[in-house]
Amino acid sequence: MLSLLRPVFLALLAVPLAAFAASPQASTEHVQARLVSSQAVVAPGQRFTVALEQNIKPHWHTYWQNPGDSGQATSIDWAGAQAGPLQWPTPAIQAIGPIVNYGYEGRAALLVDLTVPADAKPGGRFKPTAEVKWLVCKDVCIPEQVSLGLDLPVVGSAAEAKAGADAAQIEEWRGAIPKPAPFAVTLKPVAQGVRLGGPTAGVTKAYFFADTWGAVAHSAPQALKADGAGWALELPAGDEPLAAGKPLSGVIVLTTAAGEQAWNVSAPMPEGAGKGPGPADLNAPAADAAAPTPAPESDLGLLPALALALVGGLILNLMPCVFPVLSIKALALVNKGNHKAEGLAYTAGVLASFAVLAAVLIALRAGGQQVGWGFQFHSPVFVLVVATGVLAAVVATPCTAPFMGAALAFALAQPAAVMLAVFLALGLGLALPFLILAFWPAAQRWLPRPGAWMDKFKQALAFPMYAAVVWLLWVLAQQAGPDGVALALGGLVLMTFGLWWRNASGASLLGTAAAVVSVVLALGAAAWIKPATAEAHAVAGESAIEPYSAERLADLRAQNKPVFVNLTAAWCISCLVNERVALSRPEVTEAFAKAGVVYLKGDWTREDPRITAVLKANGRSGVPLYLFYAPGATEAQVLPQILTPGLLVEAVSATPRSSS
Repeated sequence: MLSLLRPVFLALLAVPLAAFAASPQASTEHVQARLVSSQAVVAPGQRFTVALEQNIKPHWHTYWQNPGDSGQATSIDWAGAQAGPLQWPTPAIQAIGPIVNYGYEGRAALLVDLTVPADAKPGGRFKPTAEVKWLVCKDVCIPEQVSLGLDLPVVGSAAEAKAGADAAQIEEWRGAIPKPAPFAVTLKPVAQGVRLGGPTAGVTKAYFFADTWGAVAHSAPQALKADGAGWALELPAGDEPLAAGKPLSGVIVLTTAAGEQAWNVSAPMPEGAGKGPGPADLNAPAADAAAPTPAPESDLGLLPALALALVGGLILNLMPCVFPVLSIKALALVNKGNHKAEGLAYTAGVLASFAVLAAVLIALRAGGQQVGWGFQFHSPVFVLVVATGVLAAVVATPCTAPFMGAALAFALAQPAAVMLAVFLALGLGLALPFLILAFWPAAQRWLPRPGAWMDKFKQALAFPMYAAVVWLLWVLAQQAGPDGVALALGGLVLMTFGLWWRNASGASLLGTAAAVVSVVLALGAAAWIKPATAEAHAVAGESAIEPYSAERLADLRAQNKPVFVNLTAAWCISCLVNERVALSRPEVTEAFAKAGVVYLKGDWTREDPRITAVLKANGRSGVPLYLFYAPGATEAQVLPQILTPGLLVEAVSATPRSSS
């Protein structure tokens, strides 16, 4: 009986499966995709055009064939038909701080020419299928994939073939594809790259999209100059400038009084083209990577950077390393008479602290050091001193809030005055909530009424501060090993004894002097703390995680292996949270193992110029930084600073396991 019913079941299953496989449209959470054919009926050997239409969710974007500084181009793998290369419409520039990408928002259509097999039988069906992959990004980047297909009847000859209802739409989309330029362009060597020139008169604006990654620095400005009756465009070289004689090709967009026009152009790379200021090569040998690396150019501008810094400072108040301090300060207002003076004093202290931090950064940078946000936590002595009394402006520096990354990357590459202004805006944002409470009586009404409960609550708030001391001592253990921790604990005991003596003596002069002496002696112990050797930093239980090095990364990429790079630090709270809630989850480790991903971890707890260079190359001034290299990818996918298990699993799930 079962043998008789089996064909029936198989037939019933085949109907929906066949329909699904042949569906010309599919949707993901962020993109609606559709295959659109210029033909309704085709003939054997006929060549016709198909469009991949993408309707992208507002504020999200996909990428051009050269995605720019980050991203991944849309790809289509065809089965059942011979396909030509993708034909790309002119992309838009997508600039986020120092990072410049190329891609599409809203509605985009990529064209491709398909050829019907010559042996297709008249009266049959032509059913090509397409596996389409894209990366769609907003604040985070998500790889997505759909399966699409066409189902077209086949007739005996081209004369019998019929155009489809969407043929006119295909031709409209074809108009957005750049055409070969009706003029010749030239390339001349200049100090930082090449000068692209052409004869078109009256050009008021121009931009060149190189179709090869690394040939041109995406984030560098392209200066337009007059060149006789024509135009010339300065193109700084990128990470991988082309060798002499190789064609530099791409799309030049020219704006004249007649409007904007995009053309495909190409010219051989000349001898003597200069090396541009592109980001540092992640695969550079360690000795080279240790040299100071120029920060990427940024077109963010001072006013946007100040605004981002102000907002970032506001959000810093919500970070776990700052919020307990703000809570204690806010409660202090309840018992203070002169609220305005308290608010001004707090704001002045925060601004002064950030000014000092900026001054130190400026001085170190002038001395040739590579520095970033939270750099002071590289010092074991500083960590011990902070463990003795955590202040809001100090503990905020390991935290990187949203909006801060672009502002800090901009600031660290600017002159001293601009850098100081951005840091002061960041400090103002940090102090602003307390300042508002101090000056706006209506806001003070939100604070609870005074009472006996306040003493208990303030005592309870001490425990997050104690936890901060424990955290800092753990950081110190990573930096200076067991001996450093022993000295730190001894110093804390000495300080506690001094403070106890002061209280026991009723705050007498002798007791106060004893407390001061104990603090001085405790801080003096910091001078004996020495950084631990690199071997002392081996982490037990992380045998599956390899230490990051440029050489190891280059070796793995040469083997075409997928690689996940985690640049972190012991003092980075966001890093620790991500490792606890995402990177160490079983579903993530299983996904990494299934895809054969090699996990490299770079420790920035103690300053490492090689890691600093990688951070700057990616437009970052601090950790965390998460990079994923898919097999064969020319560049890394930069993952967001806040990770989730689902995001990591999605990032690697489409990665086939590479051979050893």
